[in-house]
Amino acid sequence: MKRIVIIDYGLGNLRSVQKGLEHVGASPAISGNPEEIMAADGIILPGVGAFVDAMKCLVPLKGIIAEFADSGKPMLGICLGQQILMSSSEEGKLTDGLNLIQGRVLRFPKSELKVPHMGWNNIRIKQDHPLFKGIPDGSFVYFVHSYYVDTAAENTLASCEYGQEFSASVVNSKGNVMGTQFHPEKSGATGLKILKNFVEMC
Repeated sequence: MKRIVIIDYGLGNLRSVQKGLEHVGASPAISGNPEEIMAADGIILPGVGAFVDAMKCLVPLKGIIAEFADSGKPMLGICLGQQILMSSSEEGKLTDGLNLIQGRVLRFPKSELKVPHMGWNNIRIKQDHPLFKGIPDGSFVYFVHSYYVDTAAENTLASCEYGQEFSASVVNSKGNVMGTQFHPEKSGATGLKILKNFVEMC
């Protein structure tokens, strides 16, 4: 059985991610223990709430997460978890992220569209990657966010349109550090297939 660890750093609805993974046949552990994280075949970085709070809570684990990313093993950030993979965020004040993927986190500009961007929206798949194996282009997934990721085309696995195009899913140059702005665990059959693909990558 593959060892998947959902990182517990005090923020994130860990249980719903755990249930999603269990649904696709994994038996994930929830842990903030560096040794358990490093021994995992794959890790998930969930997150809800503010970027600044997340980075404060992650201080003790930053080194181990960077080491895991360097190992080439798969890692998936979900929602705020995707945003903290990036270089920086303008949330609160300019805050540094984990810088595992080059890019910035920006607030949606004021417009007639409601912020947060909340509910179902379709994604455009931009590159071939195991995380999106068997996922049709234009599939609908579930979002809740007020900030979005701005990164280069080569780091964008999928994009979404909400007043403007943004990166709905990102990847590093090695292909092993990935993020989804949407919640796969709340995105029905499509989201479960994405989680299953992640488990198969591990």
